[in-house]
Amino acid sequence: MIRVEVVYSPSARQIDCSVCELPPGHTLIQAVRASGVLSRHGLAEAGLRWGIWGRIQPAQTVLRDGDRVEIYRPLQADPKESRRRRQRQQKPLSRPRSL
Repeated sequence: MIRVEVVYSPSARQIDCSVCELPPGHTLIQAVRASGVLSRHGLAEAGLRWGIWGRIQPAQTVLRDGDRVEIYRPLQADPKESRRRRQRQQKPLSRPRSL
């Protein structure tokens, strides 16, 4: 048996972590299904992205003992636009006086 961890964050600062013991040769999608995360959070497989240790992987990736399977939720805002918004809200920096 191999032991893998399936992790999903339904919202900021919340983590649902399930540890599964599976026979060798099981795939990423089989671990996600076995963990029960999809049903607990009402998620549909279609359109989800997942990975192992922070790297996006296809659903048919064969798992190894100790892998951490992560289910990624869609971004709530465009990171570039969020950065621009924060920049506009900051006060302008004062320029140092030359001697």
